[in-house]
Amino acid sequence: MQEFTDLCLNKAKSLGCSYADIRIIKREKQELRIKSGNVESISTGDDLGFGVRVIKNGAWGFASSRVISPQKIEEITSRAAEIAEASARVKEKDVELSPVEPVVAKVQANCKIDPFSVPIEEKLQFLMKVDDKIRGVKGVAVSNAFLTFFKEFKVFASTEGSFIEQEKVESGGGIEAIAVGEGDFQIRSFPNSMGGNVAAYGYEFIPQLKLEENAERIAQEAVALLKAKPCPSGEIDIILDSSQLGLQIHESCGHPTELDRVLGTEASYAGTSFMTPDLLGKLQYGSQHVNIYADATAPGGLGSFAYDDEGAPAQCVDLIKEGLFVGYLTSRETAKALGIPNSACMRADGWGRMPIIRMTNINLKPGDASLEDIIADTKYGLYLVTNRSWSIDDRRLNFQFGTEIAYEIKNGKIGEIVKNATYTGMTPQFWNSCDAVANKDYWVLWGLTNCGKGQPSQVMHVGHGASPARFRKVQVGVMK
Repeated sequence: MQEFTDLCLNKAKSLGCSYADIRIIKREKQELRIKSGNVESISTGDDLGFGVRVIKNGAWGFASSRVISPQKIEEITSRAAEIAEASARVKEKDVELSPVEPVVAKVQANCKIDPFSVPIEEKLQFLMKVDDKIRGVKGVAVSNAFLTFFKEFKVFASTEGSFIEQEKVESGGGIEAIAVGEGDFQIRSFPNSMGGNVAAYGYEFIPQLKLEENAERIAQEAVALLKAKPCPSGEIDIILDSSQLGLQIHESCGHPTELDRVLGTEASYAGTSFMTPDLLGKLQYGSQHVNIYADATAPGGLGSFAYDDEGAPAQCVDLIKEGLFVGYLTSRETAKALGIPNSACMRADGWGRMPIIRMTNINLKPGDASLEDIIADTKYGLYLVTNRSWSIDDRRLNFQFGTEIAYEIKNGKIGEIVKNATYTGMTPQFWNSCDAVANKDYWVLWGLTNCGKGQPSQVMHVGHGASPARFRKVQVGVMK
């Protein structure tokens, strides 16, 4: 690959580019899905191509191709330079990048069993066993069991002297049970909704999901929800389970701390942010129990890597420290614009897209209490589990979330289930109402594979780690 990267970078220099980088990326994907006892889909695919990014006359240019040849490398590099020249005519200011040390590195995937080496027949047999357990519960109308796998090999090289090879493998899956009756329908998912759970490990991660062990329970809960009483309304203490809290972090902390949103370059599609630079170091975003950080070094995280798509090394940085807003997700350009250290968050959805600021693993630091102790300390409340719906405004201030299932808490004990639970709030007030976070024994790093952003739209894999946490006097149910 180095002969191609050298060709690109030398061509860029000869065209007068002050900076250039190239990413050559090969990807493989596979998804298998069983629905109600039948094979619904077996999806496989692979992808190979390269993208070239340059700065010329103080402006960015980008071009890409799925054809990798010496002729095409030179053609695409020239096209990127032409785009930069055109962009320079309407630029407001020159692009400036924060410094990064050049590096030569080769990074292997954290993988014991290559999931693509496991026969499809073996995977389908496993899914059939899981699906049979779901369908064995009376009242289940639709069952789903699925597995998903992803492999990426990436080469990055820049005119600053970096040459980095990185490999990553991801494995995951999940189950769903849909029950219909009583003039209603209810869904239960495991281990999470929105694609189950996925981690940057090999096939060895699949048994850890315990899909078969939980299939019957999840199906029974879906059926039980049909006759469950509806969620109460009012200001109620709530405890969010780890998975729901992960999505809360994603929407109300991850996105608003992306510095490109803050500076306006994502305003047309993904919205803006209330977490503006004048609030950095001043905004009391949450209570003292709220410590949120971006960790691209976390083992198994979908947002983990050794180097981002600008060749900057992975970082672990604070976003919220003891409730105070202290950091952003940045690129080399946005960090330079604000005069802050770069947190290395630039990634692209494949070779055909220009890198943009993306979440890594945005995590909530665990507290000291056990979940049982937090429940025991709650006189009346709700324990909300597994996301079902979400909505948040473009500045990431006003939100509403719904969960698949909730449990009533009375006098410190878990009681009966309730259905159609929702809660709403405003981001700073909500996080300032947090008065307890469960300890590390309950902490889970969740993988999310469908974070959308950018124009053209890019879908990114990110992670969120959290333990369950309690929030006081939150508006639950229909507001009266």
